Parts: sequence; C-alpha cells; structure tokens
Amino acid sequence: MQIFDVHLHIQPWEMVAPEVLAMIDDEVHAGAKEVLASPESVLRFLDQNSIERACCINYVSPDVMGFRREVNDWVARFTSGHRDRLVAVGSVNPLHELNVRDEIRRVLDLGIGMIKIHPPHQLFSPNAYRGELWQLAEMYRECEERGVPVMFHTGTSVFPKARNVFADPMPVDDVAIDFPRLKIILAHAGRPLYGETAFFLARRHRNVKLDISGIPPKGLPRYFPRLADVAEKVLWGTDWPSPGVTSPKKNVEEFLSLGFGEAIERKVLYDNAARLFAL
Repeated sequence: MQIFDVHLHIQPWEMVAPEVLAMIDDEVHAGAKEVLASPESVLRFLDQNSIERACCINYVSPDVMGFRREVNDWVARFTSGHRDRLVAVGSVNPLHELNVRDEIRRVLDLGIGMIKIHPPHQLFSPNAYRGELWQLAEMYRECEERGVPVMFHTGTSVFPKARNVFADPMPVDDVAIDFPRLKIILAHAGRPLYGETAFFLARRHRNVKLDISGIPPKGLPRYFPRLADVAEKVLWGTDWPSPGVTSPKKNVEEFLSLGFGEAIERKVLYDNAARLFAL
C-alpha cells in the first residue's frame, strides 16, 4: 500500500536549539542525524519505511525552536532534486519579517510546496490578522491564490518556551471563513486536548483537513473515535523524529492493525494527500 507521510521533520539539525535537541537526540532517535545528513540518506530512510512521498516540515521559529528565516532556503535546496518524492515545507514568521508580502512570494518562488504555521512555537494566533498582525493575511491570500496548502499545528507542545495559549485550533475557523479557497490542514488533529474542536472544523469547512501525526496509532480510537466518518479529510503523518515517534513503518503497521478496512486505509495513507498536492 502506498504511503504519503505529510509530517516528517526533515530539518537542519544544526539550527535546533540546545534545549529542544536534548528532547530528541537520544538513544531512540540515534540515527536521526545520519538520516538528515543528505537528501540521498532521507530517500533511503523513506525506502526503508516504505514511504513513497513525504512533506519535509520546516518553519521559522527563532524564539522557541531555533529555526531562522534561512530555513526556507535550506529546505528548498535540500529537496530541489527530488521534488517527485519530497515536498518542501517552510514558512514566514510575521513577527520577524518587515515585509511579509514580499517574503511569502520569495519563499513560494523557491519551490516551497506547503506553508507551516506553528502557533505555540511562532507565538501568534492563526487569526491574528484580525488585529495588529494584519500582514498575516498576506500569507494566506498568496497561498490561496497559488493553491499552496497551509498546515497549522494544533494541540499542545511539550518543548521548552512553547506557549500553549496558542494551542486551540478554533481561531482557524476565522481563517477558513475569510479565505474559503485556502487549503488548510490541522496537524495532529488537536491532540491531546482539542480533538473535538479539530473534528468540528473539518466537518464545518470544505477546505479543512486533518493530519493524524503525533497521535500513537493505537490511541486513535480514543483520540479520534469518528475518524471513519471523515475519512475523505484525513491525512497520514507520523511527526518523526519528535518525542515518542520511533519508527514511521511501525506507526503504519499499528494503523493497519486497527481494522478500518482497505478503502479507508488507502484514503488516509496516500490518496487524500495525493489529491491535495495534485499528484
């Protein structure tokens, strides 16, 4: 069965803040640095885990994670020769950018295939454009016009300095209303505190989808009991190498063991993402 993992952290290890690195640079993730050493090693890792395509998650978060604006250029270069399998993911942080309109255009022109917004790590709400952070709307408008998906982290974060006051996905309701053609993904489906909110938003808005990365597959019946009801809107992701995620292949095996049936499994594991990214 084909696998499209929309949430792998293929990122510049050297930018990661020391206090963050301490949480993921352990025995369980001993090989992560080697995997991220080159595009070729990432592709070997994908092959070993039976993953056909993957989104390489990156975002600008100098205050919490250590990622500077140059992370966009890094992931664009890293994926440039392998766009058939690797989707470059980047972002613009309006708190660290004077001209958001020009920067989002520059970033997308690099070949970035998805924009990531991480409110607890970037320290702003998704609907902050309705207040003082008006330039945020420039990002959404440009992505909407180009058909580029925007992924929002939803749910809490355990990393130091993360601000979980921004963890609630409900502000994305405004985004979906104000930008009705914007392709929206709610990463982690609100886990662990906001699953019902994320589910509501996916059912309410035609343009909102959920990824189930970061949720232990065996826990899906508890975290996301109505997954089958919105199977057309669910995307597969693992969140590797985040804490607790040791093997993408193991996650897939555990998901298949839940018995959703082949039709739902194919939609979640590949077809929905392939359709979203127009493959």
